Amino acid sequence: MLLNELLCISKVPAGTKHVDMDLATLPPTTAMAVLLYNRWAIRTIVQSSFPVKQAKPGPPQLSVMNQMQQEKELTENILKVLKEQAADSILVLEAALKLNKDLYVHTMRTLDLLAMEPGMVNGETESSTAGLKVKTEEMQCQVCYDLGAAYFQQGSTNSAVYENAREKFCRTKELIAEIGSLSLHCTIDEKRLAGYCQACDVLVPSSDSTSQQLTPYSQVHICLRSGNYQEVIQIFIEDNLTLSLPVQFRQSVLRELFQKAQQGNEALDEICFKVCACNTVRDILEGRTISVQFNQLFLRPNKEKIDFLLEVCSRSINLEKASESLKGNMAAFLKNVCLGLEDLQYVFMISSHELFITLLKDEERKLLVDQMRKRSPRVNLCIKPVTSFYDIPASASVNIGQLEHQLILSVDPWRIRQILIELHGMTSERQFWTVSNKWEVPSVYSGVILGIKDNLTRDLVYILMAKGLHCSTVKDFSHAKQLFAACLELVTEFSPKLRQVMLNEMLLLDIHTHEAGTGQAGERPPSDLISRVRGYLEMRLPDIPLRQVIAEECVAFMLNWRESEYLTLQVPAFLLQSNPYVKLGQLLAATCKELPGPKESRRTAKDLWEVVVQICSVSSQHKRGNDGRVSLIKQRESTLGIMYRSELLSFIKKLREPLVLTIILSLFVKLHNVREDIVNDITAEHISIWPSSIPNLQSVDFEAVAITVKELVRYTLSINPNNHSWLIIQADIYFATNQYSAALHYYLQAGAVCSDFFNKAVPPDVYTDQVIKRMIKCCSLLNCHTQVAILCQFLREIDYKTAFKSLQEQNSHDAMDSYYDYIWDVTILEYLTYLHHKRGETDKRQIAIKAIGQTELNASNPEEVLQLAAQRRKKKFLQAMAKLYF
Repeated sequence: MLLNELLCISKVPAGTKHVDMDLATLPPTTAMAVLLYNRWAIRTIVQSSFPVKQAKPGPPQLSVMNQMQQEKELTENILKVLKEQAADSILVLEAALKLNKDLYVHTMRTLDLLAMEPGMVNGETESSTAGLKVKTEEMQCQVCYDLGAAYFQQGSTNSAVYENAREKFCRTKELIAEIGSLSLHCTIDEKRLAGYCQACDVLVPSSDSTSQQLTPYSQVHICLRSGNYQEVIQIFIEDNLTLSLPVQFRQSVLRELFQKAQQGNEALDEICFKVCACNTVRDILEGRTISVQFNQLFLRPNKEKIDFLLEVCSRSINLEKASESLKGNMAAFLKNVCLGLEDLQYVFMISSHELFITLLKDEERKLLVDQMRKRSPRVNLCIKPVTSFYDIPASASVNIGQLEHQLILSVDPWRIRQILIELHGMTSERQFWTVSNKWEVPSVYSGVILGIKDNLTRDLVYILMAKGLHCSTVKDFSHAKQLFAACLELVTEFSPKLRQVMLNEMLLLDIHTHEAGTGQAGERPPSDLISRVRGYLEMRLPDIPLRQVIAEECVAFMLNWRESEYLTLQVPAFLLQSNPYVKLGQLLAATCKELPGPKESRRTAKDLWEVVVQICSVSSQHKRGNDGRVSLIKQRESTLGIMYRSELLSFIKKLREPLVLTIILSLFVKLHNVREDIVNDITAEHISIWPSSIPNLQSVDFEAVAITVKELVRYTLSINPNNHSWLIIQADIYFATNQYSAALHYYLQAGAVCSDFFNKAVPPDVYTDQVIKRMIKCCSLLNCHTQVAILCQFLREIDYKTAFKSLQEQNSHDAMDSYYDYIWDVTILEYLTYLHHKRGETDKRQIAIKAIGQTELNASNPEEVLQLAAQRRKKKFLQAMAKLYF
């Protein structure tokens, strides 16, 4: 609430997303308010990901519990909104790192002034330094730290992001070094920062690092990832001397290896023993007891295990420098190992070792050997020992827990089946599909699956499908295919309904596999896959549970691979009535097909327009309040259309075909422009094919339309950032929302992408007179008046009135006379000469005269020479502008 109040007071434009604002053009206090809000949002998300120790509840009180529940729900709702906006907040903070000006934050004094006279503090150039000054370096230091923490948190689901985190943390350290102890407003927890940096070095080691430069942490992690376990053992042995790695870290490595061994990798059993032996020797040297794990692994000793244990002991102690307590600990350990061995051959292996002889005195060695001989079977003095604690078999509940753990981790369908058979053999009371709350099956399927009478089959089908869907979501398509194939084979035996469900899911999986693989390189899908997609769309099997997303993906697939013939001519009529996505796909394909024809024949364009208008319409209803007044309530999501607006947007974001995206974008732009109170129209390709009016304007939710246009432009530019038509739309949006610097950026980018960075002439259908006039207005409002005069020459009819008026402005923020070389119109240059003469500006007058005197501008020259001179100046001017605004 506090930060939202600050945003309001700081004049942040209402209704405009922070990510759409150009921070460089905002007043310093406004930019600071936006940064504070987004830094808080990111920090809150990061903080919420940390585990929190729950406070012990007192005696239950209904009022207190209700209040706590309300607070919890409120916090969760805020977090949900912040997480949805997280990507935008990160983009805002990334943009802040490009700022090169100091910012100011409101103080009590400036807030009081603002309350009395708003214009005095915020928004005015001469007063923009009001408030508390925060240096650029201080701001960037804190933003880098917050971004690093955000990227680090995201790394748990996308490991590639750790590289971004490391980069931001390194930059934070550099800025702290620059700022030093003089910083007033930048306080970073440097211990936490060092921890983050160390973690990043482990997770994403530098490519230029050598093994000598890497920390032991990094070396261990690299070895674990590459499967070089022998190197891990060597690092642990060396660490027994240096004692640099924490014991907890070494134990976590052993736990990780145990988990892998339990998953069926028998080759790791020996590695587990060796790592455990290294950890045990470390424990002994530091005076700790022998772990349970070591005793379990050493129950069946052999020559190799004892040889390795003696090697570790020898290399872990420097007898010349070791203290007496260290030597005593090691001697006691070796002595206890001997006493625990039954085979005298192994005892003599230890007792004859050089380390044993050095550490134990002659009397102690003789006493130990005598004790062992008395235990020998030849002297029948031994009594059957009491059963060791470690020989007692694990209870059934422990075994079930271990099997459930393996069940959660495994993605091998046959191993999953084997585990479930073992679990059902141990107990018949459990429902094992509930073991993990991460196993999610769509509700349309779960009712059918949970209706299977046989418990084992029910658990197996549910788990195979849940794991397959999860693997598909994380793009592990090979494992997903194995799991789905096993599930299909299983359900084919008893359920035609579930068999069709699995065939549908495997179709969706194959679509995703192609789109993520060869489809990205433009390779067409196999004809078999296209036939299966058609078969799915035409399927008329009753009582088959269907997921809407499959129909959505199938129609998007047909549009992306230009199967327009099928969608326009071959789709069965019943499909158009029953499936809204097929209806939408058919209208889109037909509109694209009719596009080259005369306007009168574009009937489907009108039909598509009406469908989208209905989706974007709001249903209103009257409601009488408690005070008796009748109020009008608008439903944000229309139930009048064939689908919700959010569903339409989700569907569009699955499309990649440029023409289809251009058609949809132009439709929404036209719908946006139909609004009566619109001041600046947005231009788009093919916009003329749509109707120019709507019978019932009040029914359309134009706010939602505006948001949709912005979302669509952002998506289309992510598909192809070099489409000049889409770039012009983005520029027009910024122009309409008074963000002139950003608008110029995109107008220039649109020209650059279709002219080889202005080395060729920009096509006139890209830089139309309307686009040039908007660029002129942007420059004028940014006080770049010389740029205005130059752009006036780009119009088909040179606008001398605007050019002369702009040149009369003396408070220009651009390079002024250094731009005169870009003017090719002699009339404008003559006016400049007169203007500077009148003002007594001799130097600038001489520059203008020199520009006029260039032979290529002589009016007697052939038209081709004059055109060439103009084109060369256009190119240089636009390239200079691009360097300024890119």
